Parts: sequence; C-alpha cells; structure tokens
Amino acid sequence: MSPPGSQSSLREANRARIVESLKRHGRLTQVELAGSTGLSPATVSNIVKELTAAGLLHTSITSRSGRRATLVSLARQLGLVAGVHYTSRQLHIAIADVTRTIVSQTSLPLPLDHRHDAQLDRLAILLSELMESLGGTAGDLLAVGLALPAPIDPQTGMVSTPGLLRGWEGVDVAARLSERIARPVYVDSEANLGGLAEAREGSGRTASSSVFLRVGHTISAGLIVNGDLFRGVNGKAGQIGHVTIDENGPICRCSNRGCLETYAGGPALLSLFPPSAGMQRISDLLQAAEDGDGSSRRVIADAGRHIGIATASLCNLFDPELIVVGGELAQAGEILMSPMRHSLERSALASANGLPEIVAASFGEWAETRGAIAIALDHVTVDADVIAVSA
Repeated sequence: MSPPGSQSSLREANRARIVESLKRHGRLTQVELAGSTGLSPATVSNIVKELTAAGLLHTSITSRSGRRATLVSLARQLGLVAGVHYTSRQLHIAIADVTRTIVSQTSLPLPLDHRHDAQLDRLAILLSELMESLGGTAGDLLAVGLALPAPIDPQTGMVSTPGLLRGWEGVDVAARLSERIARPVYVDSEANLGGLAEAREGSGRTASSSVFLRVGHTISAGLIVNGDLFRGVNGKAGQIGHVTIDENGPICRCSNRGCLETYAGGPALLSLFPPSAGMQRISDLLQAAEDGDGSSRRVIADAGRHIGIATASLCNLFDPELIVVGGELAQAGEILMSPMRHSLERSALASANGLPEIVAASFGEWAETRGAIAIALDHVTVDADVIAVSA
C-alpha cells in the first residue's frame, strides 16, 4: 500500500472513487463520472483508460443530447450477484453482472404465511439451478441481496416488529441463507430496496429526496435522502401501512386498530368481494378492473383515497420531492394514483413549489429485486487485482 499523502496514494483513492461511483450508478459517461466524483475530466479520462486496459472497466460510445460521449461501466467478467425478493405471495430471483445487467431471472408463487426454513432451503436450490444454467455454481456468486416484506433491524438483521412476518421472526435471515450457499448475504425490507433501485437508476434518480410507496398485499414505504436510505433506529422508518386511519377500526396484524393496511392492503380489498367473485389474489382484482368491472375499479379507487390521505401525513413529516408508487396494486395505474393525488392535494400542506409528484415505479414488480442486486453490489469490493466482499 502506498504511503498516505503520496501521489500513488492519491491515485489509488481516485481510482476507488470512480469504481464506487460506477457500482452505485451502473453506467455513467465520463462527464457524469467527473460530476459524481468531483474529479477533473482529465483525471477521469486517464483513470478510465488505465482501468479499461487492466480489464476492470468497459467503455463504449453513446450519444447524449446529440453529442458523442464515452459511456463507462464495470467490466461484466468481474462476476455475478443475485437479487432475491420475497413478497407475501411470490418469490422473484435475478442474477446480474456488475453492470446490473440481468442474465437470468425467475418468479414463483408462494403460499400465504410461508416460513423461513422451507423457503431458504428452496431458495438455495433455485440459486444453484440458475447458476448451473449459466455454467457456474452458487459458490461463484460474489454476494446475494435479499428483500423481505417486513422492516429489518439494521443492527440484528432480524424482522424488527413482531406480527409483521410470522415464520421469519427472531431469525438472522442473512446468516441462515449464507450457511446454505456459503456466500455473503445482505437483507433489507422490500420497500427500502425498491426505493434504493428507483433512486439509483429509476424514477427517483434526479430527486434529492423521494418516497418509494409500496402498495400490495402489504403497504410500506422506503425513504430516500440524498440518494441513501433512511432506515430509522430499528429499521421501522416508512411503515406507512401501520399509520392509524381509525382508532376504532379493525384489528391489524400488528395488533393495533384501524391501520391503513386494514383499509387498503390486499387482504382487506379482496375481503370486500363475496367468495363467488373469485377474488383470491390482487392479480384477480387488477384483471377485473382492467376488464371494466365497476366494483373492482371502485375498490381500487377507494384504496387510493385512503393511501393518499396517509401519504399526505408522510409528506407533511418528511417533505419529499417525489413519490414513486410500486408494488402489485400499482399496476392499476391511474385508477389508483388519481385518487391518491386528489387526497394529497386536499390533505397535504401546500408549499410554493407545489406538492410532490406521484409517478409509477420504473421497474414494476422487479424494483425490489433490483434494489437487492444494488445492496449486494454495494458490498462487493472491486480492485485491480482481486474482487472481495466487504464486511
């Protein structure tokens, strides 16, 4: 290692800044790299040439605003990571290279109230099968990111609130999966990771602060400040699904009464229909609404109104620039989001700059999986001679 303050040490630090910026953003032009790292364009150009020759970076010519530019990314051959997302009813898995290009992915349905032991055994097998199809093994993965439908305590790696994900509580999920596949694993909530993906490479990329509002079987939010997650002390920041709408309302799974989820979460919406209607999953509700069923469209619109009122409170507290709506119910589009905007306009404090814009997630149902890929990459250390995983 070079002595601190030496020219070699400074060059090593500058190389590291460029690599970290590319890990964070995926692909950037040399001009964008200069802006994100604070280095001069000449310094960036020289380091990019050096690391490209070393096989660490890949460059290509692109066109930005009618001008030719050099687009820079990490070299794909540096390795693969996996992103995994457990929803309440579905499992998404994606394998990606270090440029975040998906090379293999799959989705599977899940039973309600699935348990960690059986599901982690199944996941270990699926990861091995996906990697074998790519000519490798699960042991070749650099790291795995995992999104769960519950808040995760950043200190313990466990579900932070009892009752929100039965069958997974009191378990260090990252450690249990790591035991099965012998690879580093990093876990966070689905809302946080959906927010991370949208902030890094999606709808929230240019926003200084944003909220990723995940609406589906459950309801939660990921809070982004200056491109980074705000988790709170115990990882519970953004649990908008458990904001009280009516203190005398129905009992929620968190043991409180009248939470937003009891009025706008998937089970609450499906329970409004008789058994003969065949509403078993949110996808059934969405299909009926798309087919023009008035009752289904009204149920989704009412959910949007409730969610909008809770979002107004969140805006008054957090004051975000942008609200990105994702999750299964977000596929309803304007049937959901138009009532949300109306409630926000009625209930949120006004400002000179107006209210936050409400937009759909860029990556649909894969946003959380892409966020899981992002946290896996955040822990991968890329060096000219070695690729390792940071603690």
